[in-house]
Amino acid sequence: MTTPDHTSARVALVTGGTSGFGVEIAARLRADGMRVAVTGRRPPVGEAVERLGDALFVAGDLTERGAPERIVGEVVDAFGRLDVLVNNAGRRHAGLIVDNPVEELVDVFALNTIAAMAMTAAAARAMIPTGGGAIINMLSRLASSGVPTLTTYTASKGALAAYTQGAAVELAPHNIRVNAVAPGMARTPLIEDWLADQPNPDRALADTLRDIPLGRLATPEDVAAAVAYLASPEAAYVTGASIAVDGGYTAR
Repeated sequence: MTTPDHTSARVALVTGGTSGFGVEIAARLRADGMRVAVTGRRPPVGEAVERLGDALFVAGDLTERGAPERIVGEVVDAFGRLDVLVNNAGRRHAGLIVDNPVEELVDVFALNTIAAMAMTAAAARAMIPTGGGAIINMLSRLASSGVPTLTTYTASKGALAAYTQGAAVELAPHNIRVNAVAPGMARTPLIEDWLADQPNPDRALADTLRDIPLGRLATPEDVAAAVAYLASPEAAYVTGASIAVDGGYTAR
């Protein structure tokens, strides 16, 4: 693993960075030489502690008023700047349209969409004085395809996809690139929860694999590699794009 140069290394903040994709993304950015901060409602535990190493943990609920500004402020206070934001925090939601109470709809959009928008705004304010940066929004293969019972989740990610393109154009004059990664199914807590809710989890997984041309689930490493590219100088001319890391699911 590369040891970051704390006098010049770029700084990355990964929301939802204490579990699932977030841990692998944060670990990959550390390995690429960045100073890394992660945020979550609870501190990392177990294997995540080792994977995150010396990453700065900032506690916070992104849906609370003022939390995005406070979190970005703490990162800038600690490291002096912010160069990369990965909007990874999110929650899955399953339920029939006719059965979804409005309160659930509000909660899903509050974290999956509005929190990411608020974090983007707070990060942009920090990036502009230092010459720009990169923002990566985590979408889903479902942002561009309909699946029964997952319509609310799909809508929240679809809204974030549209926001990504608008933000890319608006922030381009400040040299802030805004892109997205749209993962397919992988063995993360979100997917484990979804499988656990199915009447026959093994059959649900088998049915899912039949719909994936490459015939396997994504790994956290697959997703982290795409994020690392968009965060890197090699993607300096890439903005407003979404990389599908879904084994060909949305290409069918």
